[in-house]
Amino acid sequence: MIKVEHLSTSYSTIDGPVHVINDVDFEIFDNEIFGIAGESGCGKTTLLKALYDIVEFPLTVDSGKVILSGEKNGKAFSFETGQIRKTWWNNISYVPQAAQSVLNPIVPLQQQFLDSIPKEEKKRESKEQIIKRISTYLEELSLSPDLLKAYPFQLSGGMRQRVIIALATFMAPNVVLADEPTTALDVVVQRGILMMLMRLQKQLKNTMIIVSHDMGVHYQITDRMGIMYSGSMVELGRTEDIFENPIHPYTQMLVGALPRVGDKSQKKGIPGRPPALTNPPPGCRFAPRCPKATDQCRKEVPKFREVMPGHFAACHLLSREVVQNV
Repeated sequence: MIKVEHLSTSYSTIDGPVHVINDVDFEIFDNEIFGIAGESGCGKTTLLKALYDIVEFPLTVDSGKVILSGEKNGKAFSFETGQIRKTWWNNISYVPQAAQSVLNPIVPLQQQFLDSIPKEEKKRESKEQIIKRISTYLEELSLSPDLLKAYPFQLSGGMRQRVIIALATFMAPNVVLADEPTTALDVVVQRGILMMLMRLQKQLKNTMIIVSHDMGVHYQITDRMGIMYSGSMVELGRTEDIFENPIHPYTQMLVGALPRVGDKSQKKGIPGRPPALTNPPPGCRFAPRCPKATDQCRKEVPKFREVMPGHFAACHLLSREVVQNV
């Protein structure tokens, strides 16, 4: 469904370009929930913008590309970086970070739904028919059609988040990108949002990409996930494998810091902090924080490769023979 080919991006600044995404290469499959995890500032949101083709100054694509392909209504489609924006809402949609602030506070929700529908769709149906279809869709999501008469400022944060998810999925896009969809919500509302996303994915049978620094979110709803560190993908595989058999030292430390039911052992955070993207270290960028780093790690950038079937990682310590001992 989505193929990322050796993608590198940077932001233009008065001091020169700041490279944020570094040679990222992976695939996301049809009909799956894919998670992207990592510490704040690792490039998760920038990667999502590149997937959605929001490549505008100061963000630029230095090399590589994103390919969105699939089939809808019996017709095959394929778009690359620079073309993907042509199919926004129809084949791919985006729930940005702090999505509650995306809604126009002085425009009724009904009009905002109508504005999101492509002109071609509006020509096939009357306004009344479209509004009826929107109302039916809201009911399917356990939301009241009366919300269409409301203004965003009249809703709670959790309800606004549900509305923006409904808005992003109304056209049944093949791919839905969600950036931190549960941030700033209490745990009860978070669970409701996650259940809504899972129900939608099963109903639409589409591909959903969830960005979150919360590993618990990925454990609950994703099928596969990728771990990012300082602009690079350091591990990717089935979510079950990531949690049960993490093979990159960074992933091991992330998973090891998670509290577990019945586990009373003291948890340790990851020492140090991610490197500044303006002046990253040579070699593996995790080496300054890695207790297993060698001289090779500090000099050479490790290749991102398949270590086990369907399980990828970028670490000099890994090979098919020694992976279980890392």
